[in-house]
Amino acid sequence: MKQKLIWFLLSLAVTTQVVAADSELAYPPLLSPAVQEAKAARLAAELLSRYHYKAVPLDDALSGKMFDQYLKALDPEKVYFLQTDIDRLAVDRNRLDDAILTADLRTPFDIFNLYGRRAVERMAHARSLLRKGFDFKNDETLMIDRKDQPWPATEADSLDLWRKRVKNDWLRLKLAGQDDSAIAKILDKRYDSASKRIGKITGADAFQAFMNAYTTAIEPHTNYLGPRAAENFGIAMRLSLVGIGAVLTEIDGYTTIRELVAGGPASQSGQLQVGDRIVGVAQGETRPMDDVVGWRLDDTVALIRGTVGSTVRLDILPADQGPDASIKTVVLIRNTITMQNSAAKAKVYSVTTGEGKRLIGVITLPTFYEDIDALRKGDKDYRSAGRDVAQLLADLKAQKVDGVLMDLRNNGGGSLRESVGLAGLFVGKVPVVQTRNAKGDIAVEKNVNTGLAWDGPMGVLINRASASASEIFAAAIQDYGRGLIIGEPSFGKGTVQTVASLDQVARNATPVFGELKMTIAQFFRVDGGTTQLRGVAPDIGFLQTGGDTLFGESSYDNALPWTRVKAADYAPVGDIKAQLPRLLSWHESRVQRDRDYQSLLEDLARARERRRNNVISLNEAARRKERAALETRLTGMLGSAGAGAGGALADDGLQFNERKLSKDLAMEKTKDSVNDVLLNEAVSILSDSVALKEGKYQMAASALSTRPVVVTALSAAPSKQ
Repeated sequence: MKQKLIWFLLSLAVTTQVVAADSELAYPPLLSPAVQEAKAARLAAELLSRYHYKAVPLDDALSGKMFDQYLKALDPEKVYFLQTDIDRLAVDRNRLDDAILTADLRTPFDIFNLYGRRAVERMAHARSLLRKGFDFKNDETLMIDRKDQPWPATEADSLDLWRKRVKNDWLRLKLAGQDDSAIAKILDKRYDSASKRIGKITGADAFQAFMNAYTTAIEPHTNYLGPRAAENFGIAMRLSLVGIGAVLTEIDGYTTIRELVAGGPASQSGQLQVGDRIVGVAQGETRPMDDVVGWRLDDTVALIRGTVGSTVRLDILPADQGPDASIKTVVLIRNTITMQNSAAKAKVYSVTTGEGKRLIGVITLPTFYEDIDALRKGDKDYRSAGRDVAQLLADLKAQKVDGVLMDLRNNGGGSLRESVGLAGLFVGKVPVVQTRNAKGDIAVEKNVNTGLAWDGPMGVLINRASASASEIFAAAIQDYGRGLIIGEPSFGKGTVQTVASLDQVARNATPVFGELKMTIAQFFRVDGGTTQLRGVAPDIGFLQTGGDTLFGESSYDNALPWTRVKAADYAPVGDIKAQLPRLLSWHESRVQRDRDYQSLLEDLARARERRRNNVISLNEAARRKERAALETRLTGMLGSAGAGAGGALADDGLQFNERKLSKDLAMEKTKDSVNDVLLNEAVSILSDSVALKEGKYQMAASALSTRPVVVTALSAAPSKQ
């Protein structure tokens, strides 16, 4: 212990050669573990060692993997630590297991504290470079992805790395039209803000980072959720919270209103608008006001949330007024807020064919959500993905659509029960998925709750980010021959997680230990295969937007292997294989004529080439040429409605909280208007499938080059809250 303390103190004394002395730097306060965190770690270890699907003993071997995961989480691009730091830290490589077992977490906290100091030093060095400016005529390059590179060997190597990083930040702003004085001001504020954010990191943050290094060292999808993270996870699953109905963001140290939720207390009050800044929060009618200027956003949000019917008072600095403007106090009564933006939505697309128009309904589902608490309480109107999609299908039937496309792109999963029930809307009361627990016991999950809601032509659009419950749904549709799977191979996550409350295990009345999202089973398709590692292969594939090694289950070095079990007792309800040759031919012919699709392919090819080269030029002339080409492509993607918008969407060099809120919102609106090339093509493919099913072989969407257009839009019917 004495030797460890000596090297740690020595490491803290090391500073960069060009930054100010230690006494002049605003180093973050040293963090130390709380008593309840040590207990939570020990309790989590007991659960993981006994109940995890891939039970791994907490020993030196796992400690080494935890060490690597921890450093990867703290410094993924290897820009903060030096190799000498890593060498010093390595003395504890095989002792992190002891830190948990002995309830002494000082070692992982020491590592985190060193990270905080190094980060502040790097930011200080970055600020010092702004006084000198840069020469952009040289043919220098910056490495884009450093995760597979070694840490800088010397202080000089680190300084040169940061010189290039700052030079790139400066060049991005220069290309966007900023002058040198403005650039220096923007970047100085950016790096200073980064240092201040590091200073706001708490012991709870450090503990969660360490615990997730432990859990992901076992298996990629096991995570620790601190009390606040657990609360946010619950909100995401049930799509509701109790608050004022405002989307908040942090701008210049102020908690700023980014959006008002229609029907929420904030909107109904008529006293708040987008851009207003919350400078104080108080509970009830009389309690004192907390000054929240400079607070972390999540700390302010925690004060604003509360219980239904309770009162919260807000001190508001009106939008676009200076800090000395008059402050007004707004009194609001908290209520349940439904997160409609994350719920299922539907649009109807019209496809022009040789015989007229064909209508295709598209249901976009961001996640398989479910209000478990309301379900347990017996609330008949509880919110769930399946219930919302069933209502949308009824609405689409009323619109007399010819086919339904489920858009599950970027849907990372959610409730297993919801994926089973939602599949039942298309295949009926049949087996949907199989699960195998750690003992090897296999259970067949059969849909028994939902009846058939749509028996017409259907398809599923997926991409690499479609995972877990999305893959269960897509695999069931494919195995039953129920519809077309279109897009990219999916993520490849074939495991089932459950959330265990550590506080319930410990019988704590107040939540202080957090929760453990733990892998307890692996799921298998009804045909016996698994989506693990391999994902769901589309029937009609689009060019992949990313590589297997960059994103997806196969990018993890400790993912579970692919395997299979005996097929379930099931019988296909349809067969789309006979359609595939003709659909593929029409698809290939159509995209060859589609300028937007070909432009997307070119952009993907450029992105892959850039990833292969793994460098970006720091030469101004070269970057201006690249920027001009990008603006031209963006303008083309936006069509006639996007005249001049190519430049508006081009890189402005600013981070999300550095531009005016009005401009940020305008950019989002412009991005939403960009032609969704892949969705349009998926709609055309499904339209072709409808034509083939009707025996109209010459009347497919491919007969004309006209693209689908939205003719109407529907939203999920809101549940009673």
